[in-house]
Amino acid sequence: MFDKSVYANRRQAVAKRISSGIVLIPGNNEAPANYAANTYKFRQDSSFLYLFGWNHPGLAGVLDVDSGEETLYGDDADIDDIIWTGPQPSVQELAGRVGVARSAPFARLAGVLRDAVAAGRRVHFLPPYRARNMLLLEEMLGVHHSLLKRYASLELIRALVASRSVKEPREIEEITRACNTGREMHVRAMREARPGALEQYIAGLVEGIAVSRGSMVSFPVILSQNGETLHNHDHGQVLSEGRMLLTDAGAETSMNYCSDFTRTVPVGGKFSTRQREVYSIVLACNRQARELARPGVTYRQVHEETCKVLARGLKELGLMKGDVDEAVAAGAHALFMPHGLGHMMGLDVHDMEDLGQVHVGYDEETRPSTQFGLASLRMGRRLEEGFVVTDEPGCYFIPELIDRWRAGGMHEEFLAYDRIEAYKDFGGIRVEDDLLITRDGAVCLGDEPVPATVEEIEETMRG
Repeated sequence: MFDKSVYANRRQAVAKRISSGIVLIPGNNEAPANYAANTYKFRQDSSFLYLFGWNHPGLAGVLDVDSGEETLYGDDADIDDIIWTGPQPSVQELAGRVGVARSAPFARLAGVLRDAVAAGRRVHFLPPYRARNMLLLEEMLGVHHSLLKRYASLELIRALVASRSVKEPREIEEITRACNTGREMHVRAMREARPGALEQYIAGLVEGIAVSRGSMVSFPVILSQNGETLHNHDHGQVLSEGRMLLTDAGAETSMNYCSDFTRTVPVGGKFSTRQREVYSIVLACNRQARELARPGVTYRQVHEETCKVLARGLKELGLMKGDVDEAVAAGAHALFMPHGLGHMMGLDVHDMEDLGQVHVGYDEETRPSTQFGLASLRMGRRLEEGFVVTDEPGCYFIPELIDRWRAGGMHEEFLAYDRIEAYKDFGGIRVEDDLLITRDGAVCLGDEPVPATVEEIEETMRG
């Protein structure tokens, strides 16, 4: 954990952005996997971690904005708990270690909230995403679980987004640790990508590295020869010569800060001419985004300029045609890249996405698009020093999407469908890095870069 002053300062900064009332931050509880005593690996709510630090189930934090009082609610371990888990610190001790002066049993929380509601005070809470917390809020606040997101506090959401978006130096250190583990994961995947290898075996090795170095993977490992499926969690294939393996994976540190890299490599260690050509275009997109990303620039602008690099490269291969700027403005390139350039990253791999992506990646100045592809851009707003964002362009040949667009005559003035047909067996390529926005530009996080050029990848795979 960080020093208790870190958490105290964070809570004060958030409370100052709230006009009045009570801020309620429930932590998460254990979640049964297949029966009550056999649970999934515990993952604390990230906003609770940010403000109260403790990665323990059964806690809730309350900030009284008007009085300045802070209280941690939870139950001390009894003898039955201690038999199975060993001695545990009291809730009072937990509170003191993060600078909270007051603690109380969890059962008292409902009465405090009822009294606040009866007095006409506003209870600020975040949009819940776990069923147990939805039912808890329904019981304590009298708001039906189906209406909770409607009544979630926009004031609190904005306060947390403002606080969490710019990463503190100590947070950058944690993310860097996660990136170092991520590099190790991807290098191992590259070296195992041989004909005859099982996708599941490689995915297991990758996940094992993350678990052994910190907490767990930052999201379920995406690893597949069918890289044209953007989030492919099916690891059921045997690797074949001539195919490519796309691995999208990251790690969480023991303090739950995340990394997120993607690399696409040739099975057997040698890119074919066609693979090298498309890969070089995607890598050029990745490098263009890094070059353009800097404070004061919107990430939507970076996305759009990166898409022009993609379209220009595909035009040189004869897969697109016409004016590149017009093609990107029309969204024709989204046949090959139907997603956005990246997202925020921190305590969540899609940082703060539970608070509502429109509040995290957008603002009053920059609003989401409805255009296919661009509508999937999670991060569009103006960059600031201290933001951490992913840079993940891709190029995918999705047979079903190609067939649908061709049948509908979509963007025929920009797409060379006859040439595209020959690539329907190609798969997909994505190259992703984690960028820290600095005063002068952007840098990739991690003490050593993940191999990225054709030469670096082939050399790594030979090793």
